[in-house]
Amino acid sequence: MTTTDVAAEDRIRAAAEGLAPGAADIDQGRADPRAAYTTLREAGMLALLVPRSAGGEGMTFLEYTRALETLATGDGSVALGFNMHNVAIGGLCESAGAELPAAAARFRDWVFDEVVEHGRMFASAVSEPGTGARLRGIRATYRRTPTGFVIDGTKSFVSLSGVADHYVVTARPQDSEHADEVSHFVVSRDQPGVSFGGYWEGAALNATATAAMTLTGVEVGRERLFLGVEGMSLFKLVREPHWMAAGYAGAYLGMCEAIREEVVAHVAGDERRRASEAVRAEVGRLCVAVDAARALVYEAARRVDERRGTVGANTAVHAAKYAVGELGPRLAADAVRICGSAALRRGGALERLQRETAFCSVMPAKPDACLDYVGRAALGYDMFDADGLDW
Repeated sequence: MTTTDVAAEDRIRAAAEGLAPGAADIDQGRADPRAAYTTLREAGMLALLVPRSAGGEGMTFLEYTRALETLATGDGSVALGFNMHNVAIGGLCESAGAELPAAAARFRDWVFDEVVEHGRMFASAVSEPGTGARLRGIRATYRRTPTGFVIDGTKSFVSLSGVADHYVVTARPQDSEHADEVSHFVVSRDQPGVSFGGYWEGAALNATATAAMTLTGVEVGRERLFLGVEGMSLFKLVREPHWMAAGYAGAYLGMCEAIREEVVAHVAGDERRRASEAVRAEVGRLCVAVDAARALVYEAARRVDERRGTVGANTAVHAAKYAVGELGPRLAADAVRICGSAALRRGGALERLQRETAFCSVMPAKPDACLDYVGRAALGYDMFDADGLDW
């Protein structure tokens, strides 16, 4: 491990420790979540994935997964919000070294410059009311103009609303009904026609700063078309779904680890429980489950690094997302059985984690979609046939 790598790990660990004390206040609405992301900006976290040749940390997908896991042990909600920045720019970062057409190269260079030199944060605005994050069924539209495009539509559940500087939005051509013709554009927070609703009042994850986003006649130049190509969004997702399906996995894993640490600390401090063979067995079962999920998540991330876009890597991604997403709520229930009423104390870490892990099966790809992908792959389906996938 290089000195730079050690320094990055130290910064990430310090950031997680800095987030932990404020997690309860943000969760309870007593603090503004924007302060947490200021912490990440000041810690130099925005460029973790940006290639070193462009001034970033150049993390691999496995290294990023571990970083997200560490952050989530401090505050899983902030880690999930931070992940949306990397979902927005991750594909570009993975194109480092690839020779791109001139327009695509200029777009990539602009994004890297915004992140590295100006400390700008990106976010993803894909989900829409009624269709969720599926690219098929997108109702936001764009029309072409002599200098670029005009976008109209409504996005739901946009994380980092009012926090990020730029948003990658999806839209289909106004003059086309073809489901596959979806493009991505970058719009900025303060552009005319961009507005946000109030933060979503969910049972947890307040630090994600999630709200609806409305685009009304938003004008963007051709240089803000993602990679300078129209209609490539669904194709990219089908070939390389790891950001949509597995970007969350590191954060879920960190939340599971946080539950484990809380349970171990509680039992270790209670001599009666610590002396119980049955309780020790429950703690052991919990630890094994977390370690097993970690092995699966890490292996999926390793496959992305080594064989990105292959059926094997994509299948591992969906398997890992399913496993760790299902594990979180189960561990939270186990914590109640092991720790008793202490796990239900309002404002306590375990009580918050119970509410947060309930969302593990809600964010894409959902459990049934993950299992369907794994099952199709096992049965020999063509996994690169966009018509056969529910996106």
